[in-house]
Amino acid sequence: QVQLVESGGGLVQAGGSLRLSCAASGLTFGSYTMGWYRQAPGKERELVAEISSGGTTYYADSVKGRFSVSRDNAKNTVNLQMNSLKPEDTAVYYCAAKLALSTRYHYWGQGTQVTVTS
Repeated sequence: QVQLVESGGGLVQAGGSLRLSCAASGLTFGSYTMGWYRQAPGKERELVAEISSGGTTYYADSVKGRFSVSRDNAKNTVNLQMNSLKPEDTAVYYCAAKLALSTRYHYWGQGTQVTVTS
């Protein structure tokens, strides 16, 4: 059974940093594109960052220059380093997985709360 488990969320002051991790199991991790989504109260779910099986990355404009996504295929993990955090980054962050040519993400983690105080 596919499982994606996020960790590393928490409470941080504006300007601070957090690193989220996602541990994957039940899938051939190296074959999947991994994404980080977030959803804030009253807002649509947003793709924050993405990294392909080959290491190509994508970032939403709102986080470019502040967030960095990486993966360790040997450890079946994907990470999201979040720097210079802003209150508007407050959201539940979700790890997701899809095959490269899939149109949408089909596997999702349970989410981890990130709260940024001003």
